[in-house]
Amino acid sequence: MPPTLTNGKICYIEIPSTDVARSADFYTRVFGWQVRQRGDGHSAFDDTTGQVSGTWVLGRPPSSQPGLLVYVMVDSVAASLEAVAANGGEIVQPIGADAPEITARFRDPAGNVIGLYQQRA
Repeated sequence: MPPTLTNGKICYIEIPSTDVARSADFYTRVFGWQVRQRGDGHSAFDDTTGQVSGTWVLGRPPSSQPGLLVYVMVDSVAASLEAVAANGGEIVQPIGADAPEITARFRDPAGNVIGLYQQRA
């Protein structure tokens, strides 16, 4: 199904990377994102909803300190943190810092800080 085209929707993300293949592998293993080749030959991704896409870019410094902070919605923050650690990421904020919200933050292999969010039951 093609993405919903709606005014004001966040639709595309550029993630700084030092090694595109490594970044693509990390996000595929941790979140199940689909990686594809764009028409220009660069790697791109689609999230699991098919609503957000993006690419990894070289030559741009990582977002290593939260400024604009992107959160990925997950079924389980705890399980996602295990996957992050198992695939070369680093946990920088454990679960509980934003209680009662269920969140955490990690640093991906390129050094970007990304948030995790789990809907409360």
